[in-house]
Amino acid sequence: MNKRSLEAQLSLFDTPSKAASAASLPTVAPASGAAVGGDEEPLPAAREGDPDAVVSTATSPSPYLAPLPIPTAASSLQGAASAFDEHLGRLAKTVNTRRAFASDLRLLAEFLGPDKALAAISTDDLNRFLTWMLAYRGEPCSPKTYARRLTTLKVFFGWLHAAGALPRDIALTLVHRRAQAPLARVLTDREAATLLAVADGLASGEARDPRPAFMLRLLLDTGLKKGELVRLRTDDLNLDADPPSILVRYDQPRFARKERRVPVGPKVSGLFPAYLLRYRTAERLFPWTDRNLEYVLADLARAAGLGDEVSFETLRWTAALRAWRSGLAPDDLRELLGLSPITWVETEKKLRLLADGLGAAGVGRWFG
Repeated sequence: MNKRSLEAQLSLFDTPSKAASAASLPTVAPASGAAVGGDEEPLPAAREGDPDAVVSTATSPSPYLAPLPIPTAASSLQGAASAFDEHLGRLAKTVNTRRAFASDLRLLAEFLGPDKALAAISTDDLNRFLTWMLAYRGEPCSPKTYARRLTTLKVFFGWLHAAGALPRDIALTLVHRRAQAPLARVLTDREAATLLAVADGLASGEARDPRPAFMLRLLLDTGLKKGELVRLRTDDLNLDADPPSILVRYDQPRFARKERRVPVGPKVSGLFPAYLLRYRTAERLFPWTDRNLEYVLADLARAAGLGDEVSFETLRWTAALRAWRSGLAPDDLRELLGLSPITWVETEKKLRLLADGLGAAGVGRWFG
């Protein structure tokens, strides 16, 4: 791999604001031990709640460091990973980037063995690792995580080849395979009815707490994401419209296409006055953290005998499936969910699968 292509791979892992710190990098000179580098490295955008989402912090390489020892074909995978981490540090790569590379290479070492010599690792080994990670590891691997780990392999083994540790780049021919997420958990009609009955009981019983019912019905009517729910403003809810609706906003211009007005059912309108009277919300419709609202939903699910199986994602997919079964036109459903045409292709396939066995289309649009 030449210097230009290696820099292109490294550019997938840096943040643009740090690009200037590594704009001028040394070329490889295997005999002297000098390292190869690149210029920027953005990590794929982190999902809400992603434990790998760390604040980017740059480190500055010292001009007084000793030459970096370059691994050889006899070096262990673990030793080479340590040398690679030091190499990234000397290029002033971010802490976020270094942690991501280190985590991915630790997983590779877990699969192949940390003491495996570099010379004994083949392209077939790397393909087996990718297959294990996707299908046999027993832990979910999102498309973004899979893409990042594939890039880690390409950057790491490209660096080893460019530095003279390996006679060829064994990751060069690795091909990206789309990571297919499993079908989402959705509530059956009976489970949804049970959950709503418990929530309605809290609103009308001794507790007189309309928040669980108001939040639950709003989510089941609209299919909002958790982040969208938390950002709602009180004045985004328009009960005078026909039908009543809620405005979904985004602060960042790049998400403007997701902004939309979504209709809500009559029971949301009926709960809102009691909710407003009890909680006197001003600017934000739900003035709590997303974690607090997760607790509200978890308590409600346990009270309904559903254990820990109900999440915001569960409710979003349940709402989408209900709308699908009610006969809502596909384009209208895509807009209701705020999905791009590309994302909708996969979503529509999953809705068709989920709809099998759940009754014919034509159910009521709103939950009872």
